[in-house]
Amino acid sequence: MQLARVVGTVVCSVKNLRLSGVPLLMIQPIARDGADVGRPLVATDAAGAGVGEQVFFVRGREAAFPFQPVEVPTDASIVGIVDHWDTSA
Repeated sequence: MQLARVVGTVVCSVKNLRLSGVPLLMIQPIARDGADVGRPLVATDAAGAGVGEQVFFVRGREAAFPFQPVEVPTDASIVGIVDHWDTSA
């Protein structure tokens, strides 16, 4: 899992039928200190996140798991909303 910040929404007038009803959000991966890491990407949202929230997301085959039994064509999915994290350990 990786941390990210939701930076926007994605609206598509035409998309794969298996994505019907699945929100798409633009996320910016972040480091432990909150700094941006890499490029923003589009992710499906299985957690109900909103713009400005910090989230954790998964990539690869596991990204489709939250939507089972429907096989959603995605390689990045938001699976949780971060309330707080501590890096003092």
